[in-house]
Amino acid sequence: MLSGGPDSISLLAGLAGCDLKGLVALHLNYGLRDASDAEQALCEAACAQLGVELVCRRAGTPEGNIQNWARDLRYVAAEELRNEHGADWIAAGHTRDDVAETVIYRLATSPGRRAAAAMKPASGRIVRPLLGLTRSETRALAAESGLGFADDASNVDPSFSRVRIRKEVLPVLEEINPGATANLVLTRAELIEEGDFLEALGEALLDREVEGGRLPAAALRDAHPALRRLAIRALAERTTGEAVSFSIEQAADAWRLANKPEGGSLDLGRGHRLLLEAGTIAVETDSAEGHDDEPGVEVSPGGSAIWAGWEVNSATLDPPFEPAGPDVATLDSAGLAPVLTVRGWQPGDRIQPLGMDGSKTLQDLFTDAGVPRSDRGRVPVVVSGEEVVWVAGLAIANRHRLRPETTAAIRLRAART
Repeated sequence: MLSGGPDSISLLAGLAGCDLKGLVALHLNYGLRDASDAEQALCEAACAQLGVELVCRRAGTPEGNIQNWARDLRYVAAEELRNEHGADWIAAGHTRDDVAETVIYRLATSPGRRAAAAMKPASGRIVRPLLGLTRSETRALAAESGLGFADDASNVDPSFSRVRIRKEVLPVLEEINPGATANLVLTRAELIEEGDFLEALGEALLDREVEGGRLPAAALRDAHPALRRLAIRALAERTTGEAVSFSIEQAADAWRLANKPEGGSLDLGRGHRLLLEAGTIAVETDSAEGHDDEPGVEVSPGGSAIWAGWEVNSATLDPPFEPAGPDVATLDSAGLAPVLTVRGWQPGDRIQPLGMDGSKTLQDLFTDAGVPRSDRGRVPVVVSGEEVVWVAGLAIANRHRLRPETTAAIRLRAART
């Protein structure tokens, strides 16, 4: 990525001298300053002198924060160019000074180790070959190359936070200790190295303990709070496929809820939430509880139906009948509707479980059985008309139990598809 500044000119000269296969330079002309066209011409001349292919693109109209807009635009354009050329890497000209400025900026704006450990030597397809050099060193190398370079006026504009850090904060720190910049860089390197190790421990804990997307809270009981936090965050990132911010305060709240009998939930942002219930920790990416998501489906004797990832089969039986349940329901056909319906539970649903004198709500049935709240909407409920006759794996309606006088029966089975 070639801007025409001393850092990117040093990067260009260095890579051109490495005899790399398929080296291509990308210059984005944002058109925001009078010097924009002159900077593009400088890049064209430098690439022509080195025999490096150059692709120039013009930006559109700025949106929102100009620096963020420009950064996002160039990385998108670089990835598109990398794909077009079948290249392996995108090289950026960040220096050791950029690292120090980023650490300070992130400490001020974004809590957490990950924020401060940004700008790695390699991150995805992005590589930063100049991180071992200071900005003054790359400037000297650019001058020595004879290619010329341009100074971007925005790099001295105090309206930008990074410029203030560069011009106001770092000089004060260097007065306190001339090695301040180097110490910031070394600290960040330690954060990256130790963070990789700790996150691997969290992933290993998940690999051992997680089942069906749920992490037993008991598996974290003796874990160090840091490992507990990393394991929960790793679970969230595995489930969502996204980077998830999970602070010390959130982790403490999660652990408190995980140890309460009634559990609870915790918002993770971007439509994700942490569910702490029935002694387990899980991540939900949809705020809906689930029992209204899937419409009911009908199942006739001898037939089957697919509902919410389950296949429910209904078979007619010949005597003698053997009772079974609740995983498999054997029901007296007398009093059942000709066609049954499979659906999710609904508020107000009740059932009189086999052998019980009175009825209970399905909500209480789920609670007593330890079914997590987030899973309740996905438990098949079979109804005859409006009457609940079977809650798969949990209860058979006492009224439809097999009796000595039973002459016709059906057997219901539910299995995940």
